[in-house]
Amino acid sequence: MSSSVSPLAPKTVPDMPVIAGVRLATAEAGIRYKNRTDVLLAVMDKGTAVAGVFTKSKCPSAPVEWCRAKLKGGKARALVVNSGNANAFTGKTGRASTALTAKIAAKAVGCSEGEIFLASTGVIGEPLDATKFDGVLGRLAGTAEPGDYLAAAKAIMTTDTFPKVATATVRLGKAKVTINGMAKGAGMIAPDMATMLSFIFTDAPIAPAALQALLKSGVEDTFNAVTIDGDTSTSDTLLAFATGAAAAHGAPKISRASDPRLKAFVKAFNQVLANLAEQVARDGEGARKLVEITVEGAKTKVSARRIAMSIANSPLVKTAIAGEDANWGRVVMAVGKAGEPADRDKLSISFNGIRVAKKGARDPDYDEAQVSEAMKAPEIAILVSLGLGKGRDRVLTCDLTKEYVAINGDYRS
Repeated sequence: MSSSVSPLAPKTVPDMPVIAGVRLATAEAGIRYKNRTDVLLAVMDKGTAVAGVFTKSKCPSAPVEWCRAKLKGGKARALVVNSGNANAFTGKTGRASTALTAKIAAKAVGCSEGEIFLASTGVIGEPLDATKFDGVLGRLAGTAEPGDYLAAAKAIMTTDTFPKVATATVRLGKAKVTINGMAKGAGMIAPDMATMLSFIFTDAPIAPAALQALLKSGVEDTFNAVTIDGDTSTSDTLLAFATGAAAAHGAPKISRASDPRLKAFVKAFNQVLANLAEQVARDGEGARKLVEITVEGAKTKVSARRIAMSIANSPLVKTAIAGEDANWGRVVMAVGKAGEPADRDKLSISFNGIRVAKKGARDPDYDEAQVSEAMKAPEIAILVSLGLGKGRDRVLTCDLTKEYVAINGDYRS
């Protein structure tokens, strides 16, 4: 966890309302860090529905495997998250640690182990000593209270420079329902389902299957449209919990994601996901520029996404932006290597609304001084027009600075 906050961090932090049926508590368990909280316990009321999406990495962490197996039950009573140790690439020891953590948590909360969900973040390959949770989780279960999502978000940080939270309120039937979310992540970010660790809570009465469908759909243009460095984590986990408490105030029970009554809720739900995803991009390790890449005129949306990701993951593009250089040649390179339909002589490129390349050549009105001044802004928008079709997509990334190398050069030290 960095001592200096990213210059791209949000200027304000939202007030996070209480969600009926959710209680939170954090503690110092001494997993890796000293003098800071590193474990979060979220306790949910009986009947809470759960949904999740996880990394597609072929080397997933032990907690990811645990959650995948328990998700079939559709119900959750507690979430345990630790920072400092990812419990990934830890073999039988890692699986034993997850089982012991779940056993301790289940006893503390008073539920079955199948209703416990786990997530870990931090160093890969180091055994996690789950005995450190013994006593700690019991104490947290007794002191957990509704409300402090900011403290919860701080407890799960690793190289993050600020806690990431978001909230939305919307009407569902006759009731007002709330959606709260938190996330962590700053490096090893190229999601392939969700991203890093993120947790969403709502009091809406939504059945597990419907919640799963909403979550799977919601990540595609939010978390899955963010990249920091092109590396997909072994631990990527996004879990959503719906307590259903709003049913007591007139919210209808939802069993299908296609229920028309969910329209406003889905919009708000996706806004929370998008807000958190952007905060992750803003906190990219060593980042000084938030970069939005839009590709239009592609053959398909899928093609546009692949080209946008090719640009976003290019070290040459990212370092040029760090150097405040509108080097459209590097963008052309990234378009060309994406393996998607493209025509050099139809390609146009703009930086922050200033067109620098037109139909396969430098724009005739190009003004170096004007573009150089635009590149000093903390937010850079790159627009690539392919001129081939109607496909369009957008992704977020950040620049690549010397600080990224410094952070990752001594990450285990």
